[in-house]
Amino acid sequence: QLQLVESGGGLVQPGGSLKLSCAASGFTLEYYNVGWFRRAPGKEREGVICVSKSGGSTTSADSVKGRFTISRDNAKNTVYLQMNSLKPEDTAIYYCAATWRDDFDSFVEYEYWGQGTQVTVSS
Repeated sequence: QLQLVESGGGLVQPGGSLKLSCAASGFTLEYYNVGWFRRAPGKEREGVICVSKSGGSTTSADSVKGRFTISRDNAKNTVYLQMNSLKPEDTAIYYCAATWRDDFDSFVEYEYWGQGTQVTVSS
């Protein structure tokens, strides 16, 4: 069964950091481009950051540039999202997704999705 599982969410104070993990099972994540998305309460889902299969290309939303980074560990079949300088407006459910498509940096079509992990930024 093809599966993506996110972990690492939680409650953090403004200015703090969290590192989310996206672990794949049933397929080799190394062959896919991977993106992180989020859905805040009352808002549409948005693409946050993505990375190419090779790891050589990343694209970030303007709202997270300079604060969020994405990385891959192919040996662990896992992609990570490091979130620094967190703000209350970063509060959302975060999802990872994978696609074979070359237009992955448009955040439009992804074939495989995780169930999401809640991130809450609050004092």
